[in-house]
Amino acid sequence: MYKKIIPYINCENELAENIIREAKRYDNIGGDELFLYNYSFDDKSIDEFLDTVRTLVKQIEIPVIIGLCVRNFEDIKKAFYAGARQVVIKEVICHDRDIVKEGADRFGYDKLVLELEDYKLIYDKDFVRSVKDMGISALLLKHIKVTSSFIEAVEELELPVIIRDSLKNNDLYDLIRHNNVIGVSTNFYKDKEILKAKLSLKAKGLEVNTYESKVDFREFKLNSDGLIPVIVQDYRSNEVLMLAYMNEESYKQTIETGKMTYFSRSRNEIWVKGETSGHYQYLKALSLDCDKDTILAKVSQVGVACHTGSPSCFYTDLIHSKLKETNPYKILIQDYDTILDRKKNPKEGSYTNYLFDKGIDKILKKCGEEATEIVIAAKNPNAEELKYEIADFLYHMMVLMVECGLDWDDIVKELANRR
Repeated sequence: MYKKIIPYINCENELAENIIREAKRYDNIGGDELFLYNYSFDDKSIDEFLDTVRTLVKQIEIPVIIGLCVRNFEDIKKAFYAGARQVVIKEVICHDRDIVKEGADRFGYDKLVLELEDYKLIYDKDFVRSVKDMGISALLLKHIKVTSSFIEAVEELELPVIIRDSLKNNDLYDLIRHNNVIGVSTNFYKDKEILKAKLSLKAKGLEVNTYESKVDFREFKLNSDGLIPVIVQDYRSNEVLMLAYMNEESYKQTIETGKMTYFSRSRNEIWVKGETSGHYQYLKALSLDCDKDTILAKVSQVGVACHTGSPSCFYTDLIHSKLKETNPYKILIQDYDTILDRKKNPKEGSYTNYLFDKGIDKILKKCGEEATEIVIAAKNPNAEELKYEIADFLYHMMVLMVECGLDWDDIVKELANRR
């Protein structure tokens, strides 16, 4: 397993838009996971924090770890339902160990992390064994002092360790290199590049999550100028954004920095997309075509791709035939958007608005009825009837999703987390 750099954000008394902006940057610059915490006691602060998390997890790809004030099992459940991959519980706050056990039984024995105010508790083997037995999967240590006895204790622990440290007094390599230390959580990289730190760790023999080309650049078929064209695509929407060119140097720099870097034919120089405008493109995936003469890049686009201000450079229609959309996900999103628009802008005579006007009980009743119709149709050898009933159910389910404030991103993200 590779060593992780886990940026943390203190979300107490912080605006949601600032948290989301910072989280998106960490996602783009190579953070392996993200630790968000707010240990406020009052319900309002907890609910506002979890609302921010719900919004945030739709916009980033890296897993989110949530630290919050756990007073009962419901707090753990709310955190996971908000989108947490793991939940961090403060040892000094959570006095009822049955809560931890219930949380582990419900969500899994790899889901709960215990944060220790006093890291010296790791010297107590009975304590460590007891928290492991109740369902804790890892320990979060902070304010540590690296000594030979500390290192020895960490390497002999029955639980893996995440060290939270500002890296002002400690060196990243000296913290992360030890057995049982699975990652370092830090805010040190708020204005710095994480991938550079990972390359340094890799050079010292540690296994880290970095970009690495599976095909040597020398195997690419280049044009007469020694360049290879790159088709650039938004990794979420699959919209084609632009076409650019790379030489070997720009290709290597793209992989090392995670920022799309090209070769300008007009200026005869290397250029980082967004270096002037701030509209960076962060690497998500690279693919090579069958002839090895074209690269497809999937990126996270900051701002717009085109110098004209258009999101894509391909905004001029030449020929456009009216084809039916056949992508299942796009169809579901389009239907969902139509239902959402009916909610926001009611239309007279609309069946969808009739359901919204009747309220949640009516919507639930229709979902139940349509689910029953699916069961009945499935017993019938005619698949056409089943197809019709499933479509009816999906429509009513999307009405329910809109009524309850869920969208397809929520559902897809949850399914992805269960893999």
